[in-house]
Amino acid sequence: MKEIDLMEVGGFRAGHAQDAEAGTGCTVLLFDGCAPAGVDIRGGGPASRETPLLDPRMDAKGIHALLLSGGSAFGLDAAGGVMRFLEERGIGFDTGVAKVPLVCQSCIFDLAIGRMDVRPDAAMAYRACESASREPLENGCVGGGTGACVGKYRGREYAMKTGIGTYAVQAGEIKVGAVVVLNALGDVFDIDTGEQIAGMRTEDGRGLRSSERELWKDAGRIRDLFTGNTTIGAVLTNGAFGKAELGKIAAMAHNGYARAIRPVHTTADGDSIYALSTGALSADLNAVGSLAAYVMGKAINRAAEAAVPMFGLPSLSSLRA
Repeated sequence: MKEIDLMEVGGFRAGHAQDAEAGTGCTVLLFDGCAPAGVDIRGGGPASRETPLLDPRMDAKGIHALLLSGGSAFGLDAAGGVMRFLEERGIGFDTGVAKVPLVCQSCIFDLAIGRMDVRPDAAMAYRACESASREPLENGCVGGGTGACVGKYRGREYAMKTGIGTYAVQAGEIKVGAVVVLNALGDVFDIDTGEQIAGMRTEDGRGLRSSERELWKDAGRIRDLFTGNTTIGAVLTNGAFGKAELGKIAAMAHNGYARAIRPVHTTADGDSIYALSTGALSADLNAVGSLAAYVMGKAINRAAEAAVPMFGLPSLSSLRA
């Protein structure tokens, strides 16, 4: 097995657009065809669009694009820009009277970073589509990761800046990659060493402490944990799978969340993972699902490693400096 660039999985283009000053943005994946897709949502507060299409009982065979954005539920407006971009190019489900693009979307809550009155909209998402290419996708505080942060259990004043991350591998002919916007309530851990690398900082702001242990201290009282969270991502493979199988791969990819984020899948997170098939190679579901968990965990680590300080929040790179 070897590491490859995410875009080497093939079958799609990707692009970012953001308003760095306002602290929000979006990332789009545009598929070469109608890509079979599945989804698994584990968090308690998701903001999403068209996910019922991915139920194996539904007729849609796949989707034409996936949008990962900021803006919380306000950001769902951005998908209109992807719809327009695809419609102008004659891409969509042929209804006989119009071709209707099938676009799924998930959003993080980033309204408390930068300006809460600026959110991804149709114009921003259209720009992301215009920028989409097969070149390596930039990681860090760009696109959907512009306003992302982690470690918010004791308040945003102890949080750290994160962003968007990618990672991919090739095992034989099979390629599996992940892209993730890291915006968790909890802390981030290196999946290889188990070391905490980002999350809630100590009172002096110079070190790290455990959000899980702080949560456990409060086990006897009910707290409103809403601090603006949600980690959203996608796994892509050149293996050929249907919607039901991809739903299982998405579920297995959540093991990557569990390895890299603690606590995870809380009621204050909207944790969601999509899985998409962009190729036609025969592949074992369990092997791909296991690889999906691995690349997702590594992508989460990269989303922390690639971040830079913004909006008064330090990043992993600045704490290590």
